[in-house]
Amino acid sequence: MSEPTTIADALEALALGSVTATELTTAALRRIDAVDTQVHSVLTRLDDRAMAAAEASDARRAAGEAPRLLEGIPFTAKDMFLVTGTRTTAASKMLDQFVAPYTATAIAKLESEGAILVAKVNQDEYAHGGSTEYSAYGPSHNPRDLDRVPGGSSGGSAAALAAGIGLFSVGTDTGGSIRQPAAYCGVVGMKPTYGLVSRYGVVAMASSLDVVGPFAHTSRDAELVLQVMAGRDKHDATTIQTPNLDHRDANPGTVGVVREYVDSLSDDVRARYERVFDTLRAAGWELKEVSLPNLEYSLPCYYVLTPSEISSNLERYDGIRYGSSLEVPGDLESLYSATRGKFFGPEVKRRILTGTYALSAGYYDAYYKKAMQLRTLIREDFDRAFDGCDVLIGPTTPTSAFKFGEHASDPTEIYLADIMTVAANLAGIPAISLPIEGVDDLPLGLQLMAPQAAESRLFAAADAAETVLAVELEAVKL
Repeated sequence: MSEPTTIADALEALALGSVTATELTTAALRRIDAVDTQVHSVLTRLDDRAMAAAEASDARRAAGEAPRLLEGIPFTAKDMFLVTGTRTTAASKMLDQFVAPYTATAIAKLESEGAILVAKVNQDEYAHGGSTEYSAYGPSHNPRDLDRVPGGSSGGSAAALAAGIGLFSVGTDTGGSIRQPAAYCGVVGMKPTYGLVSRYGVVAMASSLDVVGPFAHTSRDAELVLQVMAGRDKHDATTIQTPNLDHRDANPGTVGVVREYVDSLSDDVRARYERVFDTLRAAGWELKEVSLPNLEYSLPCYYVLTPSEISSNLERYDGIRYGSSLEVPGDLESLYSATRGKFFGPEVKRRILTGTYALSAGYYDAYYKKAMQLRTLIREDFDRAFDGCDVLIGPTTPTSAFKFGEHASDPTEIYLADIMTVAANLAGIPAISLPIEGVDDLPLGLQLMAPQAAESRLFAAADAAETVLAVELEAVKL
């Protein structure tokens, strides 16, 4: 039997005894050896820990224990997730030597169901970016074209999965940081409803927007991973009860095509999406055009709110309590300034300064308060759209993956890569990106969105879309 490429296939092979957890884990670690000098997705390997977990999994199976939901499945996780006794950097020199004292709830749940963590993977520093170019440890590369970015901030997760390292990955999505890299790398990326997955043990970026979600090769695989991670957690007061994820009797229903997203595309990219919509219509899907009139304000709204929360969350890195520190003469202000100046990267500093300015006396009402009002309007736009539609669809990104350095002269150009994803975070709704054939031999993403806590509806539509579109991207060649 060939090596499984999906969780579903791997679970079947494990049940039949044609492969073992040790063999799957060994294959994932060997894949790192084979490809990661080119992709640079891995920051910390967990070989000994992973092999011990794999051997324990095989022993449980051999003893006749009922297999757990993800028994023997190797995976990777963005380096925002704490794992007891392992280095967690958030891709920042500020946390270069930080060893986690406990494990994030999401990771603990996955491991309790038999999943095997093989590596912590790269990202933009503190998740501040959309290309993984802002990692303090160097950028990851897109396995489909090594001259292009894998997206961000969870670029290492998407790149690792696309390159064949593990069978799924876990990332965070604050404004598109799962869906955008998934689209660029040609995999599935899913952002759940805000609060569905605990953020306990995850390095914070913007606490009212951050969510934890899966990368996988199919929407059914993503659904299984989400099912394991979801649910209330006493350590995270924002968590909600897990909604019903069983969509066997569901169907796509009425589907709204977001006009503002499609109208903003270039001609060749728009033509690609129009072919997708035509294919869905031919398969019996009911598509209708919908409008989100305040969508044009979502990006400026996001880039006021997010830096504001960042400036607050990053105050804890003062060179005293934990993280990197410098010994400098003078007062506490000198210590703070020297430590943060040396160990924070340029994009982190840019966002701290932006957020601090937006929250400062005399500017709070003009910026932060106004952005919060806009957030309400955007959420109401989605509510109205969902009154007449079961799900919404549109592009995940306006273009395919861009080349390294393409936006070096103007970092705000990278912000525009989030233009089609940030609104779902502002509204707190679930969204998923499915790979579709793009232009210039590079994939694009089809984004589907559903109302809050309607994950079952979203997965039903995603599963149906995968069946209808039957996308087969060219295999990664590394």
